Amino acid sequence: MRALKGLFLLIIANLAVFLTLAITGNLLIHFVLPAIGIDLRGSIATYDFAWAMVFGFGGAFISLLFSKQFARSMYPMQPVIEPKTEKEFLVYNTVKELSARVGIRMPEVWVYWADEPNAFATGPSRNNAMVAVSSGLVENLSDDEVRAVLAHEIGHIANGDMVATTLLQGLMNTFVYFLSTFIARIAASATSRDEEPNWLVYFLVQTVLQILFSVLATIVVMWHSRRREFAADRFAAEMVGAEPMIRALAKIDAIARALPAPEAAEPDALATLKIHASESRIARLFMSHPPIEERIAALRALQAQGRVR
Repeated sequence: MRALKGLFLLIIANLAVFLTLAITGNLLIHFVLPAIGIDLRGSIATYDFAWAMVFGFGGAFISLLFSKQFARSMYPMQPVIEPKTEKEFLVYNTVKELSARVGIRMPEVWVYWADEPNAFATGPSRNNAMVAVSSGLVENLSDDEVRAVLAHEIGHIANGDMVATTLLQGLMNTFVYFLSTFIARIAASATSRDEEPNWLVYFLVQTVLQILFSVLATIVVMWHSRRREFAADRFAAEMVGAEPMIRALAKIDAIARALPAPEAAEPDALATLKIHASESRIARLFMSHPPIEERIAALRALQAQGRVR
């Protein structure tokens, strides 16, 4: 029931985003830009590119703006504002301490109920973020391992990963929309028997190319996601030491593999945010996280070089 509610809210949210961007794009292209001497309406290519930017970057930034609300809708969560238990004090005080050390506003702290040991950070900016940990994480990891995981998540926030990923996603979206539309227009004109474009060809070509280009764009975004995981691991090692981070990664991976597989092969909408993501049923190019053994090896290499303790 919760999954259906989440799906319904996601559909409504996407419709609202589409309408907002459609209205904004029309106002921008037909009124605002011409008023300041920039008229994109005369060129089909620039007109299409302007629309591609509106939907590409607009959708990505709206998702970023509401990322905390979206994340909270995915799980039953509760905020930790005044910690009461020993584990809540551990999580809250660690986030408070680490955020102060790196000079950012303390993120919101949330706990969600899930057997899988995991954590994630999200939010529209470094000073407007949240950190969430699963009940499985605090129940199965030692205190120093929990601190290492939290340092990893603070690393994502301090490094500005959410904004960087949004910019990359917006750029990829823009080129997906533009290239698929541009090529579809050429195909529709080439197959036309009169002055009117062949709209059936246009629709088919655009749909196929959007799927193809979206797959290619996903490869780029996932490559970036894997790189930021290495950077966040290094940040955690610098903050609390490499050994707790290595133990945490190994333990999280072992527990996650021992848990029963999900009944449905449903994609995890928050996979790129979490410290651990499943490697099953997906090719290496589409992995949001590097394999655990590679992350541990990278930390060991940093230790050997004397760059972390």
